[in-house]
Amino acid sequence: MFVDQVKVYVKGGDGGNGMVAFRREKYVPDGGPAGGDGGKGADVIFEVEEGLRTLMDFRFTRHFKAQRGEHGMSKGMHGRKAEDMVVKVPPGTVVTDAETGQVIADLVHHKQRAVIAKGGRGGRGNTRFATPANPAPEIAENGEPGVERDIVMELKVLADVGLVGFPSVGKSTLLSVVSSAKPKIAAYHFTTITPNLGVVAVDEGRSFVMADLPGLIEGAHEGVGLGHQFLRHIERTRVILHVIDMSGMEGRDPYEDYVKINDELRQYNMRLTERPQIIVANKMDLPEAEENLKAFKEKVGEEALVFPISAVTRQGLKEVLYATADLLNVTPEFPMIHEEKEEGSHRVVFKHEKEDTGFYITRDSDGTFVINGPRIEKLFKMTDFTRDETVKRFARQLRSLGVDEALRAKGAEHGDTVRILKYEFEFVE
Repeated sequence: MFVDQVKVYVKGGDGGNGMVAFRREKYVPDGGPAGGDGGKGADVIFEVEEGLRTLMDFRFTRHFKAQRGEHGMSKGMHGRKAEDMVVKVPPGTVVTDAETGQVIADLVHHKQRAVIAKGGRGGRGNTRFATPANPAPEIAENGEPGVERDIVMELKVLADVGLVGFPSVGKSTLLSVVSSAKPKIAAYHFTTITPNLGVVAVDEGRSFVMADLPGLIEGAHEGVGLGHQFLRHIERTRVILHVIDMSGMEGRDPYEDYVKINDELRQYNMRLTERPQIIVANKMDLPEAEENLKAFKEKVGEEALVFPISAVTRQGLKEVLYATADLLNVTPEFPMIHEEKEEGSHRVVFKHEKEDTGFYITRDSDGTFVINGPRIEKLFKMTDFTRDETVKRFARQLRSLGVDEALRAKGAEHGDTVRILKYEFEFVE
């Protein structure tokens, strides 16, 4: 089974907690703070392994949670950093954030790495909080939470040349005769349901990778048939070989097929139309193929590269392979993520914008005020509520962020209940 898209959950390791400790040597009076920092949590890293070909392993393991850092210790000893979690992925894997759709990494080359979920930093021990005004603080931080997110992994086949066309036009047969690939071949639609790769050797020591992809039908850009499974794989190809059944044996018009396939490519992604295209007029050994080819050439015009072949009899294969290799020599790679760059001079314009407070307040039906926001939640998780000094520090942090004023503006009064995550507090004036 070929798996080319899967959704998984990843979480970087939490940082280790800082420690509250004091020096207690026999001859060192008032030794002072000696709590060490926690170690950094492990990152979740994806690394390309060229021996992998599918995302099959991710069907069975959909959660990747890295280890947390070691907690700080007494005598000023810091906790050990956790070892990063390295996950092997096949070349051609594109990782996107499931919530925002933003591309996190495009992994192509062997041993290429990308940090998918960063581990949290270790919490500071009480040694870090010593000041002349408070030389023996009982304050320490919990470790920073690691990044957690749902991601979508897509596998896009790495091939120089992609074969496109309607089902049963002879793409699999063509790949089988020009390379050592052994795709399944049969006289019915959708024989090819998974991409097949083959290395095509041309004279003069030139070679390229060709992909036989699932056949297209109308509406493929909207996911009809095997649409998206096909189209995502052609995004990386540099040259397109458009295979057309020139015999018209199934009652199809070759030119109409040509127009429909190109329309599907255009509607899926406008950048697919930038790729150079060679038209392969297949099945020229069958009756009426010559007449159909003549009419086809008149409609597409002289600028189109049309090569008549017969994949069965191997007629014309040498010419189309040479033309493909020549075209690859002058065709650059197409970036997966298109970034438009503005040319000319640049002016930096500063605008006064209201700073993001990092939190927002809602109210439940029972009257409880609920504080949400990544900044507040991070501070909350890094606070050790077993010690009074750290609780007071957390209250000061909330006050400096403007939480108290925002609660009053929402109508909070003395004694009202305030909730952060699953924990409730009492609002005190």
